[in-house]
Amino acid sequence: MKALPPRYSLFWKLLGLTLGACLLIVWLSWSWGRAMEIRGYHLEPAARAALREQAARVERAWRSEGRLGVERALVRLREREGVWAIALDPLFQSLSQTPLTRVEAERLRGVRGVDWPLSARTKGTPLLEVPFPERPAEGRLILELPARLKPDPVDLLSRLLSHGVLPLIVTLGLCALLYRQLMVPLRRLRLQALTAGAQGAAFAAPEITRRRDELGDLGRAFAGMAVQLQEQTRYQQRLLRDLSHELRTPLSRLQVLCESQDDAAALRARLAREVQGMQQLVELTLELAWLDTEPPILPREPVALAALWEILVEDAVFESNWPRARLHCGLAADTTVLANLTALSRALENLLRNAIRHSPADGHILLDGRREGPDWLFWLEDQGPGVPAAELEFIFEPFSRLNGARPGGDGFGLGLSIARSAIRVQGGELYAENRHPGLRLTLRLPAV
Repeated sequence: MKALPPRYSLFWKLLGLTLGACLLIVWLSWSWGRAMEIRGYHLEPAARAALREQAARVERAWRSEGRLGVERALVRLREREGVWAIALDPLFQSLSQTPLTRVEAERLRGVRGVDWPLSARTKGTPLLEVPFPERPAEGRLILELPARLKPDPVDLLSRLLSHGVLPLIVTLGLCALLYRQLMVPLRRLRLQALTAGAQGAAFAAPEITRRRDELGDLGRAFAGMAVQLQEQTRYQQRLLRDLSHELRTPLSRLQVLCESQDDAAALRARLAREVQGMQQLVELTLELAWLDTEPPILPREPVALAALWEILVEDAVFESNWPRARLHCGLAADTTVLANLTALSRALENLLRNAIRHSPADGHILLDGRREGPDWLFWLEDQGPGVPAAELEFIFEPFSRLNGARPGGDGFGLGLSIARSAIRVQGGELYAENRHPGLRLTLRLPAV
């Protein structure tokens, strides 16, 4: 069985509004309709009191003058109200001097009490039975309902009001509440999204994000998406600005080379070196932008860190002419992490090159680590000058170089940024901390 919506779900609000409107419509139709029914099909209290007063006069005449008095009272009643009337005992025998005829006895089949509803389908004048007020067991008055006491019929306007206008008003109110609950927040989200897209303004909808229903979740998702888009836009703008700044210097050198009168072979070699540096800069920048803006889903596999380190050390020794003995590994041979081999080797290669670049000529570099729960925590330590504590995060920013080296000489400041992005894509983390001496770059990746 599917679970019910949560407590603050929009489902319960809409259900409450709909049920409330339906109950209100039913109550209004029932109460108003009943009031009109009583008004149109039942005698008014004053009319019932007037009929009981007529019966009381006949009863007093019966008790004081007998049949003669009843005859006189009935004559006066007929003359005053213009209706047919008789008085009967419990055995349906006439109490007046005039006996009950057969035709009159036939009319008694349609007699009804004063509290009964009067059907609109009844032909002619209703015939009512009014017991004597003081001694109902002695007799009753039966008469046609006087015209002045007849209830007003229910007109078409009243029926239309109770069964049409009032339910329509309640329905319109329900629609207004539903619109306020659903469409107003959606319109605000749309307007704020258009404003954020057109002006680059921060997306803020506190009256929506404070809600605890699905619309609140949608508003918070929109707000988070807007923040991410703004951060991504700022990041791309900064990356483009830094790239243009980094390309300005080699382009200037190329312009100088074009105007130079030096030997053609030397100019060609220098030109090739500058173009190669620019190509490397563009490739690294594109790789970083790809990793940060469109993170790929990299397949992961068990990677032996010690074996990978040996391969990276072999390449580093060939490139830097460092002695193999100064590149140490403290990891066991069976240290294995779950990672993408290509991305991890690229990240470790950047870290190793960075460590060699900032270490003294006689320095040492160490790769070591330990197991922490489901993860492996391993680090690369050099013996360089370290980094100021306030700059430990800055070194992972693109094009960050604390020593102000020129592009192509001491790197472009992209190695650590690419390494961190590659590690994060694999579900890991990379951060830096100072040692004495040197810098430690620590990686966290899931163990196998």
